[in-house]
Amino acid sequence: MHSSVSDPSSFQAAAQAHKKLKAWLLDHAYDRWWQHGADLERGGFHERLGTDGQGLLEPRRARVNPRQVYCYSLAETLGWSGPARRAVAHGLDYFLKHYRRPDRLFRGLVNPDGTVVSERAVLYDQAFALLALASAYAALSDESHRQLARELHDVLRTRLAHHVAGFEESEPRILPLISNSHMHLLEASLQWMSLDDEPVWSTLAEEIVELALTCFIDPASGFVLEFFDREWRAAPGIEGRVVEPGHQYEWAWLFLRWSALCPNARSATRAAESAQRLIALAEQHGVDRTRGVVINKILTDTAVSDPQARLWPQTERLKAVCAMAEMTNDARYWRAAAEAAETLLKYLSTPVPGLWYDKMTIEGTFIDEPAPASSFYHIVCAIDVMRSALARAERRDYQEMG
Repeated sequence: MHSSVSDPSSFQAAAQAHKKLKAWLLDHAYDRWWQHGADLERGGFHERLGTDGQGLLEPRRARVNPRQVYCYSLAETLGWSGPARRAVAHGLDYFLKHYRRPDRLFRGLVNPDGTVVSERAVLYDQAFALLALASAYAALSDESHRQLARELHDVLRTRLAHHVAGFEESEPRILPLISNSHMHLLEASLQWMSLDDEPVWSTLAEEIVELALTCFIDPASGFVLEFFDREWRAAPGIEGRVVEPGHQYEWAWLFLRWSALCPNARSATRAAESAQRLIALAEQHGVDRTRGVVINKILTDTAVSDPQARLWPQTERLKAVCAMAEMTNDARYWRAAAEAAETLLKYLSTPVPGLWYDKMTIEGTFIDEPAPASSFYHIVCAIDVMRSALARAERRDYQEMG
């Protein structure tokens, strides 16, 4: 069937797993998180759904509504027939109303009624504000969303710019500095690059890619590190040796996106090569082959420091290997994609359809607890990345046959 792949069965296995993921999304998840995840009384989306599938009234982190906006901005493209645009507006309106501070940064935590729990504005949350605005702009074509994003970009440059490169984590300044916040800022800037010709987005993306390639990646081990001191050196002690395999995949996926979007940029080739190395390292040291899962944490010497396996690293593996499969058409990446998708399906197999398990224990069992809304963004993004990788590979195959 798929003549340009050395092992067509691996491509077919990936396609079959994707079909099951998409069925779960369209038959259960989108409906569940709109009908029960949306708070139609107070606005916005719930932080978590209980194991009975009902919303829990608890404080809501700044990342939750932007992530749900992102999920529903893709719903029509993925085939959901529900009120996708209404869901996008519902999440963004609540977020802008209750999280935006007078200084135009976004606070971190509010109660369901919008009263403030934490005023602190951290870089991570600003990145998701930018992603939400991009998602809403793509879905609703409201020019005010683009203006708000440009304004937030300028505020970040003014208020949080780091003296070497990148950004401080918050104001007042705190340590450690964190690569993860920059990773999501890169994701948001890439999203805006596809929607807005304003060069600030490509400038921001290139700056973060350069910072990652020169400072975030440990030259000795090749892993992306998590925590840094004031000068972008690895944080002292154990903190500076922490490696999250899920983030190796996530950075790899972003590097591949960047190099495809900006093939002539000075960092494009280095980023693509780095992506391949990060995936190889994560596959070798970050996957527990017994359970077939990406584990939470290792150290730079590859010693396991947290053998549990959360849901989100499974989605990041799926995205990265799909991107590599699309780029190389190498059967081993399609095999890894099929494996990662089948693993993800285990997390989605819950008594109430449309929910998920967030944590797998070292024994391979799942912890029975409420489903965090924040994971939906990881799942939807992985399904969408897999969809486009499979579709492009099929198109390329037909062109080669024709």
